[in-house]
Amino acid sequence: MATLYDAPADELIDELAADLEERLDEPDWAQFAKTGAGRELPPEQDDFWARRAASVLRKVAVDGPIGVKRLATAYGDTRDGSNRYTVSPPKSTSSSRNVVRTVLQQLEEEGLVEQQHDRGRVVTAEGRSLLDDTASDVLENLDRPDLERYA
Repeated sequence: MATLYDAPADELIDELAADLEERLDEPDWAQFAKTGAGRELPPEQDDFWARRAASVLRKVAVDGPIGVKRLATAYGDTRDGSNRYTVSPPKSTSSSRNVVRTVLQQLEEEGLVEQQHDRGRVVTAEGRSLLDDTASDVLENLDRPDLERYA
């Protein structure tokens, strides 16, 4: 059986986002909120919330136990948001912790993620099962000869 490590991350996140879009509700404020201090506008994708939730779920499964601060740093930006015609090094900005925290809370309500005592969040057995089943579906739909051993 295939695991989440076997499937390509972008295709796994796309497939997982389609499933989570039905399970998670996007907050009312999400269409107006920026995703970080280094951004000027909110995201333009229609399914941004589901894609971010799928990406966070995968990242918690791979890097867990992990907290909000480390996730916000991971989703942050390493450029200063403008055209760089200067000699100073680029500034690093974190993403919105409110977006990350709200996504994690919704994933906890669905039973996909749980909070460990003072260590951060980890994926539950149900979340791992969802990730592995989705990875199996992704690998079945791929037409790549190097991945035939998983089919």
